[in-house]
Amino acid sequence: MSYTGEGGEVSALHVGTDASMRVVMRSGTVGRFIAPGSMTDGRFGLFRWEMPARSGGAGPHFHRTFSESFYVLSGSVVLYDGRSWSEGRPGDFLYIPNGGIHGFRNESDEAAAMLILFAPGAPRERYFEELAEIGASGRELSQEEWAEVYARHDQTMV
Repeated sequence: MSYTGEGGEVSALHVGTDASMRVVMRSGTVGRFIAPGSMTDGRFGLFRWEMPARSGGAGPHFHRTFSESFYVLSGSVVLYDGRSWSEGRPGDFLYIPNGGIHGFRNESDEAAAMLILFAPGAPRERYFEELAEIGASGRELSQEEWAEVYARHDQTMV
């Protein structure tokens, strides 16, 4: 039991659409930080990922310290479950436990959006901010530099 009070408390947090932080990737993808771990006391992190047509995505990778889930809101997102890539349509859900290999991308001619849930709420916002900064700089990182970025953020590419 994590709440031991008697009568409940007024502690809800409402975040309007325009109030959430966001990053824009080189591909034009917009990541919205709906409820990052810093807001949820590390319990979970919820992000909205809005991908333009043919914007690509994340190649196969895994995380050691948190699970990840995808819920497709619109368009078509190609999801990797560690065995094969398959089309995710609105309403489709993919759960990846710690250590599970996964990836995603938009290869369609239409925009797509999905929710990404991390549990517990790892500080993924800094990872996404760093990716956006790298993209905005126009600088190409070496394999060693990418390895350092990934190591800082529990991202193991396969």
